[in-house]
Formats: sequence, C-alpha cells, structure tokens
Amino acid sequence: MLASLATQIPLDLRSQQTGLAESVFSKSLANRGQRILESADWYVWGCSPIYDGGKVHVFFSRWQGDHGNWLTNSEIAHAVADNPEGPYEVIGTVLKGRGGGHWDADTVHNPTIHRFNGQYLLYYIGNNLAVANRNKAHHASTQRIGLAISDSISGPWTRINDTGLILDTSSNRKDWDSYLTTNPALLHHPGGQLWLYYKAWDRNNDDLRKMGVAFAEKPEGPYQKYEKNPVISFASINSQVEDAYVWYEEGKYHMIMRDMGVYNERCGLYLWSENGLDWSEPMLAYKQSNYYFPDEPILRFERPQLLMKEGKPSYLFMALMGGEYNTSSGAVLKINKT
Repeated sequence: MLASLATQIPLDLRSQQTGLAESVFSKSLANRGQRILESADWYVWGCSPIYDGGKVHVFFSRWQGDHGNWLTNSEIAHAVADNPEGPYEVIGTVLKGRGGGHWDADTVHNPTIHRFNGQYLLYYIGNNLAVANRNKAHHASTQRIGLAISDSISGPWTRINDTGLILDTSSNRKDWDSYLTTNPALLHHPGGQLWLYYKAWDRNNDDLRKMGVAFAEKPEGPYQKYEKNPVISFASINSQVEDAYVWYEEGKYHMIMRDMGVYNERCGLYLWSENGLDWSEPMLAYKQSNYYFPDEPILRFERPQLLMKEGKPSYLFMALMGGEYNTSSGAVLKINKT
C-alpha cells in the first residue's frame, strides 16, 4: 500500500514556511472517524489494537476522576470487537499499579501490544508518586517502561523479572534520558532483534522531549541503548515530539508520532528511514481532529497506534478528548488502499 510513500521528497522545515507536505499515509486515511470505548465513568486513552482469533483486541488506559488523574491512578484494560470500529465489549482490567515501593506503584499507562514468538508482549509505563513527592519532583519524573507477558491474549499477564522494569533512566544527569523513559514503541526488526523506541524528556539540558531507541535479543532484555541517541530531535527549531509508532514495510522503516510544536500540535508527523536510525524530515501524518470529526470542536489527537493486517497498516487508533460524555475515548480511522 505504501510502496511510494518513502520515495517522496520530505519537507525541510527550516526552509519552508507554508506548512508540511502531506504524506501518502495521511492521504490514505478515511475522512470520517469513529469514536470507541466512550464512557461516562472512565477517561479512555492509548488504545493499542491487535488481531487475534478473528477478533480485534484493544488494550487501553483508563482512569476515573478528572483528566489529570492519568498521572495518579490509570490502569490498563482489555476490550474486544468483531470490527475495528466497534462496538467493543470491555473484558476488564489486566494491569494495575502495585503500590508500595514498586517503580510502577501508582499509574500504569500507554500500553502497546505485540505478538512475538507465540507470546503476547504488553509494554507499558508506570510511576511512583511517593518517590516523586519525596524528591519534590514532577509526578512524571518517575515514569519508566515495563513489560508484561502472556501466552494468551486473554492473560494472565506476568511482569518480567518480577519487576516488569525493562528500560530505566541514565545514571548520568547530563544525559538526555536521565529524567524519565516513557511511551514505548516496539519494532520487530527484520534482522530478528527487538528495537524499542522511547521518549525521554531532556529536562536537565534543553527541556525538550526527544526519541531514542534501545536493542534487545529477547523481550526480557537486556535493552542496550543506541550510542547515538536521540534518533529524533527537533532541538534545532526548539520543538519536540512524543508518542511514536514504528513499523517496517516494503523495505523501509516508517514512523508516525504526535507533533508538539514542529508544525501544529493538533496534527501528527510522519517520517521514514532506510535503517531505522537516520530519519527523514517530517511530513504530515494526520490532520486536525475536526477534519475527521466535523461535528466536534478541534481537539488534540495523541498516542497513535496501528492495527496491522498481514504486515500492513489497516486502521489508525488514537486518543481524543471530548465525545458524548466529555471525557476522552479512542478514535479510529480506516486506512484506505492507495
């Protein structure tokens, strides 16, 4: 489907003032979206889909209270449907904060689900508010990346190594990822390795959010950080990004992510690469929410995830505020063949 996508000449933002070139990926998206998992009782976020057993399974974050509670009491739940656009049946909670002194004591959030060698890998982020408060730090400062594994899509889910933690911060305060590691994006590299892309907040240097990558031979790790990290940084234009999703298709690496000021914070960015390490200048990955939801106000998409079918993207899943209950929900866009 995206055979010509990586052959387009990408836009150099530093010399172009009229906007981003639109990627083939963006042009392939249906012009009407569908909200899923709307609830009066829950905020829903970070919907990660996967096909299994003829059904669409979605692992998502949810929490009660107000929107800001994602930092304090988010949990990960599982839902299933016959079709990507729903309706979905919520099966229940699969992962919660463990309390006490665990690194993921409080919130567990931003899941991404993958199948690997007959097992199901559920990557997530967690935090410990007591540690953050003791250090008089932002609640996000204790965010780290963890992994739970199951032999079945239905669970049970077991944190690896009894802790779940797979990617910690650097111990060197001067490093770009010494403050937090968060928002995992997994790529099963064609060479057999697992490449884990992640966001870090370079709080101790330029205060910008950037993307790096770490490599592992097996899900349990160890994950070795790339020596030339970060691989995605817009520090040269004082901008930042987050929420990457990465896949390999037709000999190229592709990445979509949330824009945080490169072009428009309510749109997404698309990049491509020959090797998964050196990335193109950005193009437009998806437009503002009101293009796909014309009866709603302009709101910010976050946490893009793809439903893959036979190695190709078939639907784009994102998180979106608002909706019927003025909370937040999943948002699904069909990807048309081009």
